[in-house]
Amino acid sequence: MGHDSIGPVVTSPDEARLAHLRRLRLAKDVMDRDWAEPLDLDAVAAHAGYSRYHFIRAFKGAYGSTPGQYLTRRRIERAEELLRSANLSVTEICSLVGFSSLGTFSTSFKKQTGLTPSAYRDRYVGRAAGVIPGCYAMLWYGGRDARAHIGGAEDSNS
Repeated sequence: MGHDSIGPVVTSPDEARLAHLRRLRLAKDVMDRDWAEPLDLDAVAAHAGYSRYHFIRAFKGAYGSTPGQYLTRRRIERAEELLRSANLSVTEICSLVGFSSLGTFSTSFKKQTGLTPSAYRDRYVGRAAGVIPGCYAMLWYGGRDARAHIGGAEDSNS
């Protein structure tokens, strides 16, 4: 009765596996929530109760990719949405989805989709397609902070 543990007492291998998967899911949820932010593996691993290196191995074992690969895939998926629906430049989208380098973004995008970001937009957005104005998309993806992040002009009326 006098256990001084942080987590629940695990009594079987199945319970241990479930507890392990729950902890990994918590970390994955943090990554999904903060997908546009720089990945701090130490913080995400600590959130799940693992060291950095154990977390990377455990995450890959559970999800088939490293945390960095998973986050890159999620960011590219978000970029695909923006390329199809928003009137933003590729550079703006690159910054909004969490890449600090246009070259890395373009290389990662092509590796995942088989197309460059510009070619993807040309293929999937018709000339008559309705797109969301860039200012609305930027507000949706972070508002003024996103504008500052991509080097946009600050609103002088505020």
